[in-house]
Amino acid sequence: MKSCVALRHVAFEDLGAFAEPLKRAGYQVSYRDAGVDSLAGLDPDLLVVLGGPIGVYDEAIYPVLSEEIALLTDRLKARRPTMGICLGAQLIARALGARVYPSGIKEIGVLPISLSAAGQKSCLAPFAEDPLALHWHGDTFDLPAGATLLASTPACAHQAFSLGRSIIAFQFHPEAGARGFERWLIGHGLEIASAGLSVPALRADMARHGAALEAKAARTLALWLDGLVVAEASTLPIAGL
Repeated sequence: MKSCVALRHVAFEDLGAFAEPLKRAGYQVSYRDAGVDSLAGLDPDLLVVLGGPIGVYDEAIYPVLSEEIALLTDRLKARRPTMGICLGAQLIARALGARVYPSGIKEIGVLPISLSAAGQKSCLAPFAEDPLALHWHGDTFDLPAGATLLASTPACAHQAFSLGRSIIAFQFHPEAGARGFERWLIGHGLEIASAGLSVPALRADMARHGAALEAKAARTLALWLDGLVVAEASTLPIAGL
């Protein structure tokens, strides 16, 4: 059985709607909690770096960020299958040498994304039919050298990118759905209030769109995992070489 480790920063930002499709695809899923569990020797078949409320540029305050960047730098150099979501995407961008910084805008809620031409042919194709996704961020990043831009919004030009078939990063939250969303509203209560947003309105939007978001999550993940299988097959040694 293949291994998937999800690196978690806060308990309520977990694999969400990605968890069951990963298990159905044959992955044994486990979590490591950043700042609590050791990252030494961590080398699963698939690493998913999840979101969180801290900034990549806060290494002096949160030393674990430096550990995560070092882990990702080695993993990305080896082109090991890696996915980043929100903070995880920013950490991947930083490990690839790109700048990560506050955008000056809080983009929070169920809002559309726009796919690039490459994005429409990628695992994000389900969002071409229904572009709504959960956003929850105030930071952004420059597009890393060699990366392919997959999605944007007016407030955040770099919403998703890939590097080959094995590395993908989402600034938005494709894994989010209605299940467990109440934990987000509680855990991010201060941020919601400081952004002048309404908890009941966010709750109502997720109730309205949650099932569709979860369905897109399953399709998006399946398409990306299919790409990993193709990539693995294409790199198998050829007899006689």
